[in-house]
Amino acid sequence: MKRPDPATVVTVAITLLYPLAIWLGHGRIEPRMLALLLLVIAGVRLFTLRLSRGNRWWGAAALALAALAIWQNALLPLKLYPVLVSAGMLALFGYSLLHPPTIIERMARLREPDLPPFAVIYTRRVTQVWCVFFALNGSIALITALWMSAAAWSLWTGVISYLLMGILFCGEYLVRLHVRRRHHA
Repeated sequence: MKRPDPATVVTVAITLLYPLAIWLGHGRIEPRMLALLLLVIAGVRLFTLRLSRGNRWWGAAALALAALAIWQNALLPLKLYPVLVSAGMLALFGYSLLHPPTIIERMARLREPDLPPFAVIYTRRVTQVWCVFFALNGSIALITALWMSAAAWSLWTGVISYLLMGILFCGEYLVRLHVRRRHHA
C-alpha cells in the first residue's frame, strides 16, 4: 500500500482540528492570529494539490476568508471556512451529476473499470445523496456560524458533521453490499 504524502497528512490533520482550534482560541487569541491557521491550510493545500481551476477558486476563497479575518480581526470569516468546504464539495459532486461520470462512479472505476449498468445507476444515486449531505451540512454550518455560540459551531463542524459523514460512509457501504448481492444472485 502506498504511503500517504506527509503534506497531505498534515493538511488533513489541520483541517480536522480546525474547528477545535477556533473554539479553543475564541476569546483567548485574536481572530487575526487564528487566521494564520487558515493561511497554513490554504498554503499547504495549494502547494500539494494540482492547480486546477477548482483548486484555485477554493484557495482564493480560503485566502479571502483569512484576509478578511485579519483585516477585521473578526472570528466570523474563520467560522465560514467549513461552509466554504461544504459548498465546494457540493459544487464538485453536483457538477459531476451534470457532466458524467459522477465523482462516485470515477472512484468506483478505479477499483472496477468495467462497471455494470446497475452500478453506474447506483453511483449516480450515491452522488445525489452526498450532494444532499453537503447542502445540509453547509447550511447547518452557516446557521451555527451566524447565530450560535462558538462552542455550538465547533461541536457541529468538528464532531457531529464528521460522525454523520462516517455514518453515511458506513451506511453506503452496507447498502452497496446488499445491492451487489441482489444483482449477482
